[in-house]
Amino acid sequence: MRRRRFIGLICGTAIAWPFVSRAQQKAMPVVGVLGLASPAENAPYTAWFIRGVNEAGFAEGRNVIIEYRWANGNYDRLRELAFDLVRAHPALIFASGGTPALRAAMAATSSIPIIFSLGDDPVKLGVVSSMNHPGGNLTGAFFTSAPLGAKRLEILRELIPKARMVAVLVNPNSEAANAERQQLETVANAMGVQILALNASKLPDIEEAFTIFVQRRADALLIPPDAYFSAQRVHIVGLASRYAIPAVYFEREFVAAGGLMSYGVPLRDSCHQAGIYAGRILDGAKAADLPVVQATRFELVISSKAANALGIPIPDKLLAVTDEVIE
Repeated sequence: MRRRRFIGLICGTAIAWPFVSRAQQKAMPVVGVLGLASPAENAPYTAWFIRGVNEAGFAEGRNVIIEYRWANGNYDRLRELAFDLVRAHPALIFASGGTPALRAAMAATSSIPIIFSLGDDPVKLGVVSSMNHPGGNLTGAFFTSAPLGAKRLEILRELIPKARMVAVLVNPNSEAANAERQQLETVANAMGVQILALNASKLPDIEEAFTIFVQRRADALLIPPDAYFSAQRVHIVGLASRYAIPAVYFEREFVAAGGLMSYGVPLRDSCHQAGIYAGRILDGAKAADLPVVQATRFELVISSKAANALGIPIPDKLLAVTDEVIE
């Protein structure tokens, strides 16, 4: 009897161990990531977010669990994914997908801390009460994208002085789209450049827009900051290459994917900042007490390989102010 009881005790203990292990794992804080793009497309930004989290002493699988929800470029799925993420009881949510992802997260919870990375003023958007004291459950980093459109147009004209018609993709789902378009048209008029702007919020829209750009003989292309365009950067760069349209983008990742050049805020900086804030919240800080950080660093990146393929010489003056040349 004693031997049977002893064996039973050992077996019972052995069976219980996996359950104890799972219980310990579930006790770890959960960090939620809500992304508009796919995991592969968002990989560069996710890596910088994780780096920020690690700097606070948290490592995935060791003392924190990270739950990802990816919309794969489908805006309509964001809200559903946000509510699903809330059901995982995260300690915080990183809305990685601009304003659409942030709005979806805000609709899903008003109590769980939300960290954002935005391309527009969050006070103007009405998501925080002030930069220094955000209040509520939101904080993060932002960069003002609209004023940079003029600079992108200037750089494009410097590279292609004879450009008279510049095509622009506009995402009608973007809250900053109208301001960006108006600002570009004002600057273009002063330069004697015509803007050919077409709406695109789905892949068929993008493909149709490129067909029209070619038919209208656009000299160049400008892609304004947008989370959806970022998610589709490989497809957009591929179309620009296929139709041999010189293009300026808003972030380095387009150039790394084969694009011609980019000028803008390194989005990796704001994702890194989001990761740092995630670590601070995991350590007990409140989102309401963490001031919103504004990005102040800009970079110009040019691909010499893409320029050679298009037969475009890069002026020495432009090379002198370029932060990185990708061979």
